[in-house]
Amino acid sequence: MNQVVDTVPAPPAEGRLILGQPRGIATLFLTEMWERFSFYGARALLVLFMTAAVTRGGLGIADKTANSVYGLYLAGSYLSCVFGGWIADRLIGAQRSVITGGVLIMTGNAMLASGSPQVFFFGLLVSTLGVGMLKPNASTIVAQLYPEGGSRRDAGFSIFYMGINTGSFGGSIFVPLVAQYFGWHVGFALPAAGMLIGLVQFLATRRYLGGRGIARAPDAKRGSWTPVIVLVTAIALIVGLALNGKLQIDADAIGNAATWIFSALALGYFAYLAFFAGLDGIERKRVFAMVALFIGSTMFWAGFEQMGASFNLFADRYTDRHLFGFEIPAGVLQGVNPTFIIIFAPILAALWTSLGRRNRDFSAPTKFALGLLLMGGGFFVMYVASLRVMTGVMVLPTWLVFTYLLHSLGELCLSPVGLSSMTKLSPTRFVGQAMGLWFLSMALGGNLAGQFSGEYDSSNLESLPGLFLKIFWWGAIGGGIMLLLTPLLKRLMVGIR
Repeated sequence: MNQVVDTVPAPPAEGRLILGQPRGIATLFLTEMWERFSFYGARALLVLFMTAAVTRGGLGIADKTANSVYGLYLAGSYLSCVFGGWIADRLIGAQRSVITGGVLIMTGNAMLASGSPQVFFFGLLVSTLGVGMLKPNASTIVAQLYPEGGSRRDAGFSIFYMGINTGSFGGSIFVPLVAQYFGWHVGFALPAAGMLIGLVQFLATRRYLGGRGIARAPDAKRGSWTPVIVLVTAIALIVGLALNGKLQIDADAIGNAATWIFSALALGYFAYLAFFAGLDGIERKRVFAMVALFIGSTMFWAGFEQMGASFNLFADRYTDRHLFGFEIPAGVLQGVNPTFIIIFAPILAALWTSLGRRNRDFSAPTKFALGLLLMGGGFFVMYVASLRVMTGVMVLPTWLVFTYLLHSLGELCLSPVGLSSMTKLSPTRFVGQAMGLWFLSMALGGNLAGQFSGEYDSSNLESLPGLFLKIFWWGAIGGGIMLLLTPLLKRLMVGIR
């Protein structure tokens, strides 16, 4: 296989562009589109499938446990990005990592469709490892397409982000529909087929990336395969014991412990970068700015990822989804978010570029603050909706739609800008690992989302408005603090726009 992977066609002529963008952005757009189709398609079903009664083909798991599994699935997907970035930087390069990740994602999703509960949870684990190999390294190659940085790189990442949301739109719409008409297991098989298409596309068109993402660390700095072997062996051992019934896994306890472990991991790695990685003074200041963006990202995703958890249950249980005699599957409403992203991403990309040309672009911390405030605003909408539910009525989908509008605008202010900012702020030799850190913030946020959603008790409806109000204050206070810190953070981001 290495011989096939290492055979890379000659790069295209320098300066080949499509609508002012490098041709390779289309390859990465489509790869990420199919990866997100796979991820979000499965995500739209997870909590609903796990909480559905066994008589309806589900697993019959309690809400709290299902939400914990959901949070751990998100957390594992993004936490593995740290390891995937290291493997790319030190062992096999970004392109080979993308290919490996695609194979694992396809395999994991095929396992979700198996019909066996044990294989289902093992498939979730395989999928998380695949996301970790593919996602940070696709983003790293995007950054390499724009070596000049600046607002053009922001625009490039916004285009790339459209690929993400085109895939998530397709997955959120078609996978729940297929599951409703053909069963859960056929629904889970569709994401596996999507990732296969994305993998074939990447192999067929990666010549347009040229040499970007091919390079590995020189021999003197190359890592050892030992950590990879140890990790894979440990995972295999744990899975084997669990499948044999010799190890009982408590998802709720693991979720609580994971929050502290992820936080300690982030703190330790930032401390290493700041004080032990041999950075100069300017690089060290930028690391401190990265810490603030990391915290802001974590807070945002802890709220945003309620979409697949408490929002999904709200859509299923408390929303009137009948339209012209047809009942819309609850998971389909998750397609509203990527629809708004597709509509508004080019508008905001053009806005950032236009402001950049006039030297009036908002700083990254300001955009983060806006993202957090918009996220909090969405939860205030859901707080009001949940108060109506407590009166005994089913609410219209417009409450969720308006919430997703606010969250989508917040996502566009924060997520593509965060991806771009981490590549700008990171020392060049740590860029793959810095992207892993960005995804670690999403892992911590995703795990917190599962923990927050676990506070909802279906037997105590009053817990629902309490949950939404809590996350409203989480976003509002976080956004306010980020605004106050913006002048300081701009000084720390020395030479970075």
